[in-house]
Amino acid sequence: MKKSSFKYYWEDTLLEMLPSRALFLPETKELLICDIHLGKADYFQQNGIPLTNNSDENNFARIKKIVKQYSPEKLIILGDLFHSKYSIGTTLKKKVEDLPRLLKTNVELVLGNHDVGCDIKNLKIFDIKKTKNITYSHESVNLSDKETLNICGHYHPKLYLKNNGDKLSLRCFAMDKNKNILYLPAFGDLTGGYPCKKSFKKWAIVSEEEIIEIKS
Repeated sequence: MKKSSFKYYWEDTLLEMLPSRALFLPETKELLICDIHLGKADYFQQNGIPLTNNSDENNFARIKKIVKQYSPEKLIILGDLFHSKYSIGTTLKKKVEDLPRLLKTNVELVLGNHDVGCDIKNLKIFDIKKTKNITYSHESVNLSDKETLNICGHYHPKLYLKNNGDKLSLRCFAMDKNKNILYLPAFGDLTGGYPCKKSFKKWAIVSEEEIIEIKS
């Protein structure tokens, strides 16, 4: 069944999965995204690989759009805001540091492996962020508490479909119920992906307006 969002409850906490590659928590008004990889095109260009320069502008535009739509009190980026410290120019750095002012909301960054060495002001930075029943991280973490959900990025989950020789890949939200982990889809335009395990519960992003639950 196609939906413009998909609601999922963890204990008494509502999680709203959005086809815009974001997760919204209405109770705390937190908007979560991950794996934007800003500066990736520049990084590849530095190594002689031509890529479009439009990806960063598209990513900023999409962030602005969903923040305007949901009016969160916090935008939390679960790691890999940047692709590399070597591709952060003055203009890109200023755009990121201006985000709280431009979006009129608090912006927090949970550090990812690609963010190592990045010096950014105006964003509150964490290694791991914990709430009453949710742990936010970039890479998945082992939790001893079965009541706690780990929401993370890094995996870039994708669903790969085949039909009579045709192939299709879709970004998705993926839940590992055995480990209480919810993987968010990569937000950035220039990001690859990894196949989900068959045991994962999956919600596939069909378009920017549609998300569907995949029945295993």
